[in-house]
Amino acid sequence: MTKNLFSKQQQAQLKLNPYVKTVSAKAITYTDEFKEFFIDEYDKGKYPSEIFLEAGFDIEALGPTRIGRASNRWRTAYNEHGLTGLEDARKHASGRPLERELSLEEKYARLEAKMKLLEAENEFLKKLDQLERQLIRKKSK
Repeated sequence: MTKNLFSKQQQAQLKLNPYVKTVSAKAITYTDEFKEFFIDEYDKGKYPSEIFLEAGFDIEALGPTRIGRASNRWRTAYNEHGLTGLEDARKHASGRPLERELSLEEKYARLEAKMKLLEAENEFLKKLDQLERQLIRKKSK
């Protein structure tokens, strides 16, 4: 199975579309707004290719397979998770998990940062407790 690759010209054309987040020779990333628009229009009874065409996409460049897969993926995500299912999950990810073993210095630095965070959290809770006690004393007077 050969994948449909985008030519440089097609990539340049696709990048002009406001519904395109990124595009490479192999893939296209659509905006969350377009996915929502797509679902709204699909629910009104429009065909996927018709929706892409109305949004200014070159149907020939995208191809029926790419349109069909995107349509199925978005409808499934929407049916399972609502609008949040359409959001680009990569914006919430912090990147690849670290697979290599951390050095002793890196482990120490992480533990030190964690300790400082816990100390700050402790101080905050102490202040919160103190304010709560003051509030209770004022109410009892």
